[in-house]
Amino acid sequence: MAQIPVYYYSSVSNLTRRFAEQLAARDGRDVRDLADPEVRRGEAPGRWILLTPSYKAGNADEVTLPAPVRAFLRSAVNRRRLVGIIGSGNRNFGAHYQAAARELAAISGRPVLFEFELSGTPEDVARCAEILRDIDAALDSAND
Repeated sequence: MAQIPVYYYSSVSNLTRRFAEQLAARDGRDVRDLADPEVRRGEAPGRWILLTPSYKAGNADEVTLPAPVRAFLRSAVNRRRLVGIIGSGNRNFGAHYQAAARELAAISGRPVLFEFELSGTPEDVARCAEILRDIDAALDSAND
């Protein structure tokens, strides 16, 4: 069964990167770092899932979606192939917790598949991996 790759961006805290790497270690899923200019400037070869942090920390005027994610989404092909969004956030952001994932879902019409705080827990990784396996299976059977 084919696995949908996860494209992610992580700030210098590396919290989102740790979660992405744990997903990859769990089941061999391909994770691609949008901090890499080649990845960011390219097009996803097929369906893909976004893993993004939120940066809005209580200031309504702050941009929520990281610039590398916005750059990747400038491609109409990438926007069309996006399956869903995994959000990383910090509950200290209050009402702005998971703002990037939720705002992008509303704009794109794609679902928020999973949300976690900071770098997630082992249980978060397991649950997210399970959700991704279910999506892989559903899309695989749809292609039969």
